[in-house]
Formats: sequence, structure tokens, C-alpha cells
Amino acid sequence: MPSPEILRLYVSTGHAYFGRHGLGAADYSIEEREEIRCVAGRGIEGDRFFDYKPDYKGQITFFAEEVYLKLSEELGVDGVPPSVFRRNVITRDLDLNSLVGEEFELQGVRFLGAAECKPCYWMNSAFHSDAEARLQGRGGLRAKILTTGSLRRTTAGF
Repeated sequence: MPSPEILRLYVSTGHAYFGRHGLGAADYSIEEREEIRCVAGRGIEGDRFFDYKPDYKGQITFFAEEVYLKLSEELGVDGVPPSVFRRNVITRDLDLNSLVGEEFELQGVRFLGAAECKPCYWMNSAFHSDAEARLQGRGGLRAKILTTGSLRRTTAGF
């Protein structure tokens, strides 16, 4: 079995969608980085969910490249980057759904898979009008950060 890879890393200083029902999207871009610093129990330095609230289950979020590529193919979407899903880490060869309730390690940093990242209706405007429905059960992983350390991109990917 191939080793998991980290293809892309993202942070955003503000919430473009979270908590904005009925208000429209806010103008907070998502920034791609080569490296992110994960702080145990707090989140990712520089990200909107850093120190959001104690024991928050979404200190870091993961999304699978395989899901992104399949969804793009299914919906005929081309040229829309995975950053629109606003997940922090885009992975390859990592079964995210199997990690719910499990401790796991990437690049020496330990995580606890806390819950599925459930897709929301914002994805319909950000990616495709059928994105929310098509992502049910494969929207990614929300996790708690158990140890402090850094994650780096392992490959450029798609």
C-alpha cells in the first residue's frame, strides 16, 4: 500500500462561509502554503479556527485528492481548485473515513479523527450546483491536533 501524501496545505484568516447562513460569502481568501504549523489542542497557526474554542473537533481538516478528482469528473468541472472546499490538507492514498474515532500520525504529528467534514450548501456555489449532494459521506475529515509539529507538502500533485 502506498504511503499517504500531502499534496496541498491551506489556511485562511477568516470565515468565508462558516456561520454566515443567509448573509452570503465573506471575502476571506484561502492561502496555499508549503508548510503549516499544527499546535496541539489549538489548531493551525494563522488559520481561522486557531483557538476557536476548547477541544474543538475541527482544529484541522483533511480532504482526499481522489474524491476531488472523482467529483470533478462526475460533474464535468474543470479548472476549479480543491481550495474551494476550504479544507486545510489535501491528501492522497489516505482513507479519511476510516480515521473517524482513530488516532493517526502524519509527518510526526499526531491527530485524532473526530468526525466527517459534512458537505454544506455553500459548496454548490463554490464548486458545482450538485456538489453538496455528491459529497455526502465523502466530504473529508475533521480532526483534533494531539501533538505540536509541522506538515509539509510531499508532492505537488494535480
